[in-house]
Amino acid sequence: MVTETPVPPSGPQHEISFADQHAVVVSVGGGLRTYDVGGHPVLDGYALDRPADGARAQTLVPWPNRVQDGRWHWNGQDQQLALTEPEQHNAIHGLVRWMPWGVAEQSADAVALACTSYPQPGYPWALQVRNDFRLAEDGLTVRTTVTNLGATAAPVAAGSHPYLTVGTATVDDAVLQLPAEVWLPTGEQQIPTGREPVAGSAYDFRTPRPIGPLEIDYTFTDLRRDPDGRFRLRLSAPDGGRAVTFWLGPAYGFVEIFTGDALPDPDRRRRGLGVEPMTAPPNALVTGESLVVLEPGQSWDGEWGISPEPPTAHPD
Repeated sequence: MVTETPVPPSGPQHEISFADQHAVVVSVGGGLRTYDVGGHPVLDGYALDRPADGARAQTLVPWPNRVQDGRWHWNGQDQQLALTEPEQHNAIHGLVRWMPWGVAEQSADAVALACTSYPQPGYPWALQVRNDFRLAEDGLTVRTTVTNLGATAAPVAAGSHPYLTVGTATVDDAVLQLPAEVWLPTGEQQIPTGREPVAGSAYDFRTPRPIGPLEIDYTFTDLRRDPDGRFRLRLSAPDGGRAVTFWLGPAYGFVEIFTGDALPDPDRRRRGLGVEPMTAPPNALVTGESLVVLEPGQSWDGEWGISPEPPTAHPD
Protein backbone atom coordinates (compact mmCIF):
# COMPACT_ATOMS: atom_id res chain seq x y z
CA MET A 1 0.00 0.00 0.00
CA VAL A 2 1.36 3.39 -1.04
CA THR A 3 0.63 6.37 1.21
CA GLU A 4 1.11 9.78 -0.32
CA THR A 5 0.72 13.24 1.14
CA PRO A 6 -2.29 14.93 -0.48
CA VAL A 7 -1.45 17.73 -2.88
CA PRO A 8 -2.74 21.10 -1.62
CA PRO A 9 -5.63 22.38 -3.75
CA SER A 10 -3.54 25.47 -4.58
CA GLY A 11 -0.56 23.35 -5.63
CA PRO A 12 3.07 23.69 -4.54
CA GLN A 13 3.63 26.51 -2.04
CA HIS A 14 6.46 29.05 -2.35
CA GLU A 15 7.39 31.01 0.77
CA ILE A 16 9.20 34.34 0.78
CA SER A 17 10.22 36.50 3.75
CA PHE A 18 11.75 39.87 4.54
CA ALA A 19 12.27 41.00 8.15
CA ASP A 20 8.92 40.33 9.85
CA GLN A 21 7.02 39.98 6.56
CA HIS A 22 6.02 36.58 5.22
CA ALA A 23 4.06 35.59 2.11
CA VAL A 24 3.03 32.34 0.47
CA VAL A 25 2.74 32.30 -3.31
CA VAL A 26 0.92 29.36 -4.89
CA SER A 27 1.35 27.48 -8.16
CA VAL A 28 -2.35 27.34 -9.03
CA GLY A 29 -3.23 30.68 -10.57
CA GLY A 30 0.14 32.22 -9.72
CA GLY A 31 -1.43 34.05 -6.80
CA LEU A 32 -0.95 34.84 -3.13
CA ARG A 33 -2.41 32.57 -0.49
CA THR A 34 -1.22 34.53 2.55
CA TYR A 35 0.68 37.68 3.44
CA ASP A 36 1.33 38.70 7.04
CA VAL A 37 3.51 41.18 8.91
CA GLY A 38 4.63 40.52 12.46
CA GLY A 39 2.25 37.58 12.60
CA HIS A 40 -0.77 39.72 11.68
CA PRO A 41 -2.53 38.97 8.38
CA VAL A 42 -2.57 41.70 5.77
CA LEU A 43 -4.52 39.53 3.34
CA ASP A 44 -7.73 37.70 4.13
CA GLY A 45 -6.35 34.61 2.43
CA TYR A 46 -7.24 30.95 2.59
CA ALA A 47 -6.07 27.75 4.27
CA LEU A 48 -3.57 25.27 2.86
CA ASP A 49 -6.24 22.58 2.55
CA ARG A 50 -8.69 24.82 0.67
CA PRO A 51 -8.84 26.13 -2.91
CA ALA A 52 -8.96 29.86 -3.53
CA ASP A 53 -12.52 31.01 -2.94
CA GLY A 54 -13.88 34.28 -4.29
CA ALA A 55 -10.86 34.53 -6.66
CA ARG A 56 -8.62 35.38 -3.67
CA ALA A 57 -5.44 36.97 -5.03
CA GLN A 58 -5.70 35.03 -8.28
CA THR A 59 -4.25 36.39 -11.53
CA LEU A 60 -6.84 37.68 -14.01
CA VAL A 61 -5.47 37.48 -17.57
CA PRO A 62 -6.30 38.04 -20.44
CA TRP A 63 -9.22 39.92 -18.94
CA PRO A 64 -10.28 40.86 -15.40
CA ASN A 65 -13.86 40.97 -14.20
CA ARG A 66 -16.63 40.00 -16.68
CA VAL A 67 -17.35 39.56 -20.38
CA GLN A 68 -21.10 39.79 -20.95
CA ASP A 69 -22.47 36.47 -22.25
CA GLY A 70 -18.84 35.51 -23.00
CA ARG A 71 -19.39 36.82 -26.50
CA TRP A 72 -17.16 39.34 -28.25
CA HIS A 73 -15.90 40.27 -31.70
CA TRP A 74 -12.36 40.92 -32.91
CA ASN A 75 -11.00 41.66 -36.38
CA GLY A 76 -14.00 40.25 -38.17
CA GLN A 77 -14.26 37.12 -36.05
CA ASP A 78 -16.94 36.27 -33.49
CA GLN A 79 -15.57 34.75 -30.29
CA GLN A 80 -17.43 32.76 -27.64
CA LEU A 81 -15.79 32.17 -24.27
CA ALA A 82 -16.87 29.52 -21.79
CA LEU A 83 -19.46 30.87 -19.36
CA THR A 84 -17.48 30.55 -16.14
CA GLU A 85 -20.06 32.59 -14.23
CA PRO A 86 -23.15 30.62 -15.37
CA GLU A 87 -25.53 32.15 -12.85
CA GLN A 88 -25.06 35.55 -14.55
CA HIS A 89 -24.26 34.17 -18.01
CA ASN A 90 -20.79 35.74 -18.11
CA ALA A 91 -17.18 34.74 -18.66
CA ILE A 92 -15.29 35.91 -15.59
CA HIS A 93 -11.70 36.64 -14.55
CA GLY A 94 -9.70 35.38 -17.53
CA LEU A 95 -8.08 32.06 -18.37
CA VAL A 96 -5.05 31.54 -16.09
CA ARG A 97 -6.52 31.63 -12.57
CA TRP A 98 -6.78 27.81 -12.28
CA MET A 99 -3.76 26.92 -14.44
CA PRO A 100 -0.54 25.44 -13.02
CA TRP A 101 2.35 27.92 -12.89
CA GLY A 102 6.04 27.02 -12.65
CA VAL A 103 8.84 28.74 -10.77
CA ALA A 104 11.00 30.93 -13.01
CA GLU A 105 13.22 32.42 -10.27
CA GLN A 106 13.34 32.29 -6.49
CA SER A 107 15.30 33.82 -3.63
CA ALA A 108 14.63 34.36 0.08
CA ASP A 109 12.56 37.51 -0.45
CA ALA A 110 11.29 37.10 -4.03
CA VAL A 111 9.75 34.53 -6.33
CA ALA A 112 8.67 34.61 -9.97
CA LEU A 113 6.09 32.20 -11.39
CA ALA A 114 5.03 31.84 -15.02
CA CYS A 115 2.55 29.94 -17.14
CA THR A 116 1.58 29.63 -20.80
CA SER A 117 -2.05 29.98 -21.83
CA TYR A 118 -2.52 28.28 -25.19
CA PRO A 119 -5.21 29.17 -27.76
CA GLN A 120 -8.67 27.94 -26.88
CA PRO A 121 -12.25 28.56 -27.95
CA GLY A 122 -13.05 32.21 -27.45
CA TYR A 123 -9.45 33.37 -27.16
CA PRO A 124 -7.23 32.17 -30.05
CA TRP A 125 -3.84 33.48 -28.87
CA ALA A 126 -0.99 32.00 -26.89
CA LEU A 127 0.25 34.13 -24.00
CA GLN A 128 3.02 33.77 -21.47
CA VAL A 129 2.08 35.31 -18.13
CA ARG A 130 4.65 35.91 -15.40
CA ASN A 131 4.24 37.28 -11.87
CA ASP A 132 7.21 38.60 -9.90
CA PHE A 133 6.53 38.85 -6.15
CA ARG A 134 9.03 40.78 -4.02
CA LEU A 135 9.10 41.69 -0.33
CA ALA A 136 11.13 44.70 0.76
CA GLU A 137 11.15 47.41 3.39
CA ASP A 138 8.15 49.12 1.79
CA GLY A 139 6.07 45.93 1.62
CA LEU A 140 4.99 43.68 -1.24
CA THR A 141 5.33 44.48 -4.95
CA VAL A 142 3.75 42.36 -7.68
CA ARG A 143 4.82 42.85 -11.28
CA THR A 144 2.82 41.05 -13.98
CA THR A 145 4.27 40.58 -17.47
CA VAL A 146 2.20 39.33 -20.41
CA THR A 147 3.90 38.30 -23.68
CA ASN A 148 2.15 37.47 -26.93
CA LEU A 149 3.53 34.13 -28.16
CA GLY A 150 1.17 34.00 -31.14
CA ALA A 151 1.48 35.00 -34.78
CA THR A 152 -1.13 37.81 -34.75
CA ALA A 153 -1.86 40.82 -32.54
CA ALA A 154 -3.58 39.88 -29.26
CA PRO A 155 -5.89 42.09 -27.16
CA VAL A 156 -5.18 41.76 -23.44
CA ALA A 157 -6.12 43.20 -20.08
CA ALA A 158 -4.91 42.17 -16.64
CA GLY A 159 -5.87 42.22 -12.99
CA SER A 160 -5.62 40.51 -9.63
CA HIS A 161 -8.05 39.92 -6.76
CA PRO A 162 -6.57 40.15 -3.22
CA TYR A 163 -8.68 40.78 -0.11
CA LEU A 164 -7.29 43.15 2.53
CA THR A 165 -7.78 42.95 6.28
CA VAL A 166 -6.75 45.28 9.11
CA GLY A 167 -7.89 42.95 11.87
CA THR A 168 -11.51 44.08 12.21
CA ALA A 169 -14.09 41.30 12.50
CA THR A 170 -15.80 42.58 9.35
CA VAL A 171 -15.12 45.37 6.90
CA ASP A 172 -17.97 47.38 8.46
CA ASP A 173 -15.69 48.94 11.07
CA ALA A 174 -12.74 49.47 8.72
CA VAL A 175 -12.05 53.00 7.47
CA LEU A 176 -11.62 53.31 3.71
CA GLN A 177 -9.95 56.10 1.78
CA LEU A 178 -10.46 55.72 -1.97
CA PRO A 179 -9.30 58.77 -3.97
CA ALA A 180 -11.33 58.07 -7.11
CA GLU A 181 -13.66 60.51 -8.84
CA VAL A 182 -15.92 58.13 -10.78
CA TRP A 183 -17.77 54.85 -10.16
CA LEU A 184 -19.39 52.53 -12.70
CA PRO A 185 -22.98 51.48 -11.91
CA THR A 186 -23.95 48.05 -13.27
CA GLY A 187 -27.00 46.21 -14.56
CA GLU A 188 -28.40 42.76 -13.92
CA GLN A 189 -25.30 40.90 -15.15
CA GLN A 190 -22.95 43.28 -13.28
CA ILE A 191 -21.90 44.86 -16.55
CA PRO A 192 -21.36 48.65 -16.41
CA THR A 193 -24.26 50.77 -17.63
CA GLY A 194 -22.41 54.10 -17.54
CA ARG A 195 -20.29 56.30 -15.31
CA GLU A 196 -21.25 58.47 -12.37
CA PRO A 197 -19.28 60.92 -10.21
CA VAL A 198 -18.74 59.65 -6.69
CA ALA A 199 -19.62 63.12 -5.38
CA GLY A 200 -23.04 62.97 -3.76
CA SER A 201 -23.21 59.17 -3.96
CA ALA A 202 -22.92 56.47 -1.31
CA TYR A 203 -19.57 55.51 -2.85
CA ASP A 204 -17.63 58.68 -2.13
CA PHE A 205 -14.66 57.63 -0.02
CA ARG A 206 -12.32 60.42 -1.09
CA THR A 207 -12.39 61.50 2.54
CA PRO A 208 -11.69 58.53 4.86
CA ARG A 209 -14.78 57.08 6.54
CA PRO A 210 -15.99 53.71 7.86
CA ILE A 211 -17.45 51.36 5.26
CA GLY A 212 -20.35 50.54 7.59
CA PRO A 213 -23.09 48.24 6.22
CA LEU A 214 -22.69 49.56 2.64
CA GLU A 215 -22.52 46.80 0.02
CA ILE A 216 -19.92 47.55 -2.65
CA ASP A 217 -19.14 45.58 -5.81
CA TYR A 218 -18.25 48.31 -8.28
CA THR A 219 -15.42 49.61 -10.41
CA PHE A 220 -13.85 53.00 -9.72
CA THR A 221 -11.79 55.11 -12.10
CA ASP A 222 -10.45 58.63 -12.66
CA LEU A 223 -8.00 57.70 -9.96
CA ARG A 224 -6.08 60.47 -8.19
CA ARG A 225 -2.38 59.75 -8.41
CA ASP A 226 0.54 60.95 -6.36
CA PRO A 227 3.58 62.63 -7.99
CA ASP A 228 5.23 59.21 -8.39
CA GLY A 229 2.36 58.10 -10.65
CA ARG A 230 0.86 55.72 -8.12
CA PHE A 231 -2.74 55.62 -6.96
CA ARG A 232 -3.03 54.81 -3.26
CA LEU A 233 -6.03 53.36 -1.46
CA ARG A 234 -5.87 53.10 2.33
CA LEU A 235 -7.74 50.78 4.69
CA SER A 236 -7.38 51.25 8.44
CA ALA A 237 -8.77 49.95 11.69
CA PRO A 238 -10.48 52.47 13.97
CA ASP A 239 -8.71 54.14 16.90
CA GLY A 240 -5.21 53.98 15.47
CA GLY A 241 -5.15 50.24 14.83
CA ARG A 242 -3.52 48.51 11.92
CA ALA A 243 -3.56 50.07 8.46
CA VAL A 244 -2.52 49.14 4.93
CA THR A 245 -1.98 51.09 1.73
CA PHE A 246 -2.73 49.40 -1.58
CA TRP A 247 -1.10 51.08 -4.58
CA LEU A 248 -1.50 50.81 -8.34
CA GLY A 249 1.16 51.73 -10.88
CA PRO A 250 0.33 53.74 -14.02
CA ALA A 251 -0.66 50.62 -15.99
CA TYR A 252 -3.74 50.11 -13.82
CA GLY A 253 -6.45 52.68 -14.47
CA PHE A 254 -9.35 50.94 -12.71
CA VAL A 255 -10.00 49.30 -9.36
CA GLU A 256 -12.94 47.12 -8.31
CA ILE A 257 -13.96 47.25 -4.64
CA PHE A 258 -15.86 44.26 -3.24
CA THR A 259 -17.21 43.93 0.30
CA GLY A 260 -17.82 40.23 -0.22
CA ASP A 261 -21.57 40.14 0.32
CA ALA A 262 -22.15 37.73 -2.58
CA LEU A 263 -19.58 35.12 -1.54
CA PRO A 264 -21.12 31.61 -1.40
CA ASP A 265 -19.81 30.89 2.11
CA PRO A 266 -21.65 33.10 4.64
CA ASP A 267 -18.69 32.84 7.03
CA ARG A 268 -16.44 34.54 4.46
CA ARG A 269 -18.71 37.47 3.68
CA ARG A 270 -17.47 40.97 4.61
CA ARG A 271 -14.39 39.56 6.35
CA GLY A 272 -11.95 41.18 3.96
CA LEU A 273 -12.14 43.95 1.38
CA GLY A 274 -11.64 42.73 -2.18
CA VAL A 275 -9.43 45.18 -4.07
CA GLU A 276 -9.12 44.28 -7.75
CA PRO A 277 -6.56 46.31 -9.73
CA MET A 278 -7.55 46.26 -13.40
CA THR A 279 -5.97 47.63 -16.57
CA ALA A 280 -9.39 47.81 -18.24
CA PRO A 281 -12.99 48.01 -17.01
CA PRO A 282 -15.48 45.13 -16.94
CA ASN A 283 -16.58 43.94 -20.41
CA ALA A 284 -13.49 45.43 -22.06
CA LEU A 285 -13.20 42.63 -24.64
CA VAL A 286 -16.64 43.69 -25.88
CA THR A 287 -16.18 47.48 -25.70
CA GLY A 288 -12.46 47.59 -26.49
CA GLU A 289 -11.93 50.19 -23.75
CA SER A 290 -8.35 50.36 -22.44
CA LEU A 291 -7.31 47.05 -24.02
CA VAL A 292 -3.61 46.62 -24.71
CA VAL A 293 -2.95 45.16 -28.17
CA LEU A 294 0.27 43.16 -28.17
CA GLU A 295 1.98 42.45 -31.46
CA PRO A 296 3.64 39.02 -31.86
CA GLY A 297 6.54 38.79 -29.43
CA GLN A 298 5.59 42.02 -27.66
CA SER A 299 5.26 42.24 -23.85
CA TRP A 300 3.32 44.40 -21.42
CA ASP A 301 3.96 44.77 -17.71
CA GLY A 302 2.36 46.53 -14.77
CA GLU A 303 2.86 46.75 -11.01
CA TRP A 304 0.73 46.94 -7.90
CA GLY A 305 1.65 46.55 -4.28
CA ILE A 306 0.73 46.51 -0.62
CA SER A 307 2.42 48.64 2.05
CA PRO A 308 1.40 47.71 5.62
CA GLU A 309 1.61 50.40 8.28
CA PRO A 310 2.30 49.85 11.99
CA PRO A 311 -0.44 50.77 14.48
CA THR A 312 -0.34 54.34 15.72
CA ALA A 313 -2.14 53.42 18.93
CA HIS A 314 -3.34 50.40 20.84
CA PRO A 315 -7.14 50.17 20.72
CA ASP A 316 -8.76 49.52 24.09
